[in-house]
Amino acid sequence: MQTNFTPSQLLDPAVAESEQILRKCVHCGFCTATCPTYVTLGNELDSPRGRIYLIKDMLENGRPADAEVVTHIDRCLSCLACVTTCPSGVDYMHLVDHARAHIEKTYKRPLMNRLTRAILAAVLPYPGRFRLALNLARLGRPFAGLMRGGALKPFAAMLALAPRRVPAASAFATPGSYLPEAERRGRVAILSGCAQPVLDPGINAAAIRLLTRLGVEVVLPEGEVCCGSLVHHMGRAEQALASARANVDVWTREIDGQGLDAIIITASGCGTTIKDYGHMLRLDPAYAAKAVRVSALAKDITEYLATLELPAHMPKGITVAYHSACSMQHGQRITLAPKQLLKAAGFTVRDPAEGHLCCGSAGTYNIMQPEISAALKARKVKNIEATKADIIATGNIGCITQIATGTGMPILHTVELLDWAYGGAVPEKLTGLPLG
Repeated sequence: MQTNFTPSQLLDPAVAESEQILRKCVHCGFCTATCPTYVTLGNELDSPRGRIYLIKDMLENGRPADAEVVTHIDRCLSCLACVTTCPSGVDYMHLVDHARAHIEKTYKRPLMNRLTRAILAAVLPYPGRFRLALNLARLGRPFAGLMRGGALKPFAAMLALAPRRVPAASAFATPGSYLPEAERRGRVAILSGCAQPVLDPGINAAAIRLLTRLGVEVVLPEGEVCCGSLVHHMGRAEQALASARANVDVWTREIDGQGLDAIIITASGCGTTIKDYGHMLRLDPAYAAKAVRVSALAKDITEYLATLELPAHMPKGITVAYHSACSMQHGQRITLAPKQLLKAAGFTVRDPAEGHLCCGSAGTYNIMQPEISAALKARKVKNIEATKADIIATGNIGCITQIATGTGMPILHTVELLDWAYGGAVPEKLTGLPLG
């Protein structure tokens, strides 16, 4: 793609990077076939190629974002299926990140949209506030029907996603160290996270139980915060970078102290962001090198478990439909390890059709774009249920929450099934079911 940025524009590092990304695009259109919003809406401007044209025009002309640009960029899920498909290596992730930051700086959104986004940014990254909000949701649920039209639609979506019962906080969410129960094989930190420990604290609990049984010390360092992905994808760059710096400081202390073999993440959306800290903080001389070191140690739980020698298991007679979260398969390019681990643990694994398409969760997308999200969820659930599997496994809390609202099939994190297979208790969601 030919570009026409001025030398003065290219002095801005973000613009210079975007210009290099734009020049790689050859207009081939391969991305349109795998883009969930283009497949759903059929609008060229809701495809990666269309959005690239809009971003190019906006940045080249040095103008503020307008309503058209915002509409189509907001509809992007950042699922990154286009990146996996692109034969030219277009780094769409960092291009759309730049566009969102530019929108945040130059476009004044309608009042209710600003309010909704501000509430999400002020609540979701903070477990205490998020837990309070979920407990208060029962008061608003009777009024959900009145919110389904107009500017209040996101609040109706929030109420629909809120669980009827908020799980009790887990002891495994408390900062501290969990010593290995077998011969020592390593030492790792684990991200406690923000939404996940509130929505499903059993996930990290299962990971810690499994790792310690396998001989791995697990530390939850004091001071960890949200990874920053939720606000990062809203264009709130400084808030995201503040979270990144805080976590880099926390994990650097552990690396320089007793040492770490890995930083374990059990939510693949968080993993994609943490693995990008080196890029996000590349212009910060105080953090650039430290962030690269942290990103290099970041590992999805299945990615780390795949490096350990695990005992073979006899078949359990349980069939698992494996849903590969977009942030796992496209963001981190982890496709085989989770399925191989499940098979080795004795499960039969089935791949749903159209596995490359997003389920519609995508951070806050199912709140801010509820109609498109609902269409993608219905499509995903139909494909999963067609596998005739007993249960669903995936590696991201957003996908778990989204898909669970559309099917009666039990859906669990992959590590919960692995914990069960290697000596843990039956997961609570499977208690009483005729399995195994």
